[in-house]
Amino acid sequence: MPYVYLIVSKNKKKLVSYVGWTIDLEKRLKLHNSNKGAKFTKGKKWKLIYHESLLSKTKAMKREYKLKKDIKFRNFMKKKFLKGKNIEE
Repeated sequence: MPYVYLIVSKNKKKLVSYVGWTIDLEKRLKLHNSNKGAKFTKGKKWKLIYHESLLSKTKAMKREYKLKKDIKFRNFMKKKFLKGKNIEE
């Protein structure tokens, strides 16, 4: 089943986020954290903070595109994440 996901990482005391899609969330997160994911994600420690499952690859890719553009949602999720976590973690 395809998933869309949002991951965050600390970069100079602020959170940066990345949106992607995958078939295997666990494997994809391991790739990001082992410097074998997308170019933007290399060299950072990532945490999964949001994901949703979709019915097809096409729908996942369309949803990924929308989430990449939805800065309000990404910022909302980062703030929600920070409420429960210390940014230094």
